[in-house]
Amino acid sequence: MEGFRIGEKIKALRQKKGLTLQAVAKETGFSSGLISQIENNNVSPPIATLSRIAKCLDVRMAYFFDDEGTKERYEVVRNNERRRVERVIGRKGTKHGYSYEALAFRLKTKKMEPFLLTVSAEKLDEESLYSHDGEEFWMVIEGETELVYDTRKIELKEGDCVYFDSSVKHRLLRKGDREARVLVVICR
Repeated sequence: MEGFRIGEKIKALRQKKGLTLQAVAKETGFSSGLISQIENNNVSPPIATLSRIAKCLDVRMAYFFDDEGTKERYEVVRNNERRRVERVIGRKGTKHGYSYEALAFRLKTKKMEPFLLTVSAEKLDEESLYSHDGEEFWMVIEGETELVYDTRKIELKEGDCVYFDSSVKHRLLRKGDREARVLVVICR
């Protein structure tokens, strides 16, 4: 996360817009303490949290991963260029159980936000559900997972896909004993 300064960018945008921590917290539904921890790069926000912050600050999520941007109408991101976010912390300050990589971050006008999630094999302390504007597409690349979608639990195995309205509370969980990898595409 430090390589592309997500927290610093959030703080700079918030201050540029004349917003207090409390105003961003109220708009996003998160505590001002969590926003402060993110701004100080003490923790990494889950994708849903970053999406809400981006909406509040009126930017696309790619803004937080971009260094210089491109004026091209296409983008190639090499395997070693992906922007990896670790130390993802949930609302209650506990480990969220996954890391993610931004798969496209230079194009300014794209409509989709693709990520590769790696869900760890360790037991989670928290299983909060998240919601944000838009729609999502998931494809399980490796391992077994479960989509908790409102009150439903949908098991997903390698090769399975799901498309859903992300304004409904949801969460990705690992099933089984091994790590899982999931392609996630968010459209806001």
